Amino acid sequence: MTEPILVTGATGRLGRALVPRLRSVGHNVRLLSRRRQTGSEWVTGDLLNGDGLDAAVGGAGTIIHCATSTGRADADAMRNLIRAAVLAGSPHLIYVSIVGVERVKLSYYQTKLACEQLLEESGLPWTIQRATQFHGLISWMCDIQWWLPLIVMPAGVSFQPIDVRDVADRLTELAGEAPMGRAADMGGPEIHAAADLARTYVRALGRRQAVVSVPMPGAAIRDYRAGGHLAPEHAVGTITFGDFLAEGRRA
Repeated sequence: MTEPILVTGATGRLGRALVPRLRSVGHNVRLLSRRRQTGSEWVTGDLLNGDGLDAAVGGAGTIIHCATSTGRADADAMRNLIRAAVLAGSPHLIYVSIVGVERVKLSYYQTKLACEQLLEESGLPWTIQRATQFHGLISWMCDIQWWLPLIVMPAGVSFQPIDVRDVADRLTELAGEAPMGRAADMGGPEIHAAADLARTYVRALGRRQAVVSVPMPGAAIRDYRAGGHLAPEHAVGTITFGDFLAEGRRA
C-alpha cells in the first residue's frame, strides 16, 4: 500500500473538495481532526497544542495542510505540524496559502506569510500553493449584509475569486509530484470590481438590494486597490463566480 497522504482541515470547504479527488486517483488518504471521528481514515490530533500529531503524521509520505484558524494561531499550528513531520522522517508538506500575502497589509495575510517562512526554513521537502480568494468569501461579504437595504462594497477594489474545486484539482496534482518550493500562483478565471460581483450575487439570489461602492480607509484596502491580491497572469481557474452561484452554492 502506498504511503498515506495526511490532510489537515479535511472538514473545511477546501478539504471537502480535496479528499474525494485524492481518493479518485488512488491515494491512501488519512484525515486529521481534533475530535474523534468514525471511520478508519480518521486520526485524532490537535494542531494548536500538538497532542496526537506524532501518531497522526507517522508513516505519511505527504501532508497537505489546508487547516486554518483565520488568525494568529495558524503559526503555532504550523510549528507543531513541522515538528511532528521532522520527527516522522520529513514527508513532503504542501501548504495552501494566499496570493499577495507579502503585498497586502492584513493581519491574516501576515500570518500566512509567517507560516510560509516557517515551512521554507524547516528543512522539510515543501511546496507552497498560493490561490486568490475563494468564491465563498465573496458570497460571505454579501451574506452578512442580507438584512440591509443595500450591499456596500469597497470602491476601487477588484477580486479574482477562484473555486475550491479548481484548487483541489491542483493540490491533487501536486500530491503526485516531487516537492517544488513555490508553485505557480492560482487565480480565478475572471477579475471583477467588488461591486459587480455583489450585483452578480444579488441577481443570482433574486434579491432586490442595491449595491453601492464606498471609499474605505486603511492600509489593507489601499493594497487591495493596488491589486496586490490578484494574479492576472495566472487566471487558471475554470469555474466563475456566476457559475458557482448558479449551482446554488454559497460557501
